[in-house]
Amino acid sequence: MPKQPDLDQTFHALADPTRRAVLSALAEGEKSVGDLAAPFGMALPSFMQHLKVLEEGQLIRTEKRGRRRMCRLDPARFAEAKEWMEAEHQRWTARLGRLGAYLDRKDNLQ
Repeated sequence: MPKQPDLDQTFHALADPTRRAVLSALAEGEKSVGDLAAPFGMALPSFMQHLKVLEEGQLIRTEKRGRRRMCRLDPARFAEAKEWMEAEHQRWTARLGRLGAYLDRKDNLQ
């Protein structure tokens, strides 16, 4: 199970629609910062802040190549977040199932 601070950073990074759009773009493959920033129409320093949050959340990796900074997804953190969400889903599904069974028994007693 992933550590809580790691999950906190991951979900913080995913909480912003701009950052989620960047991740969707990177799902198609590696891209330069300039190519990623172009559709958003924001100042490069503001866009770089989004990339910093994604990198701190370990959702992307960046690498300097000559004069360009390239970005790509880092799939390991996605797997950890998915594992946590699936465990929570199973736990809550079981709890809601038990609640439903209890309510059914209670209705049958009345």
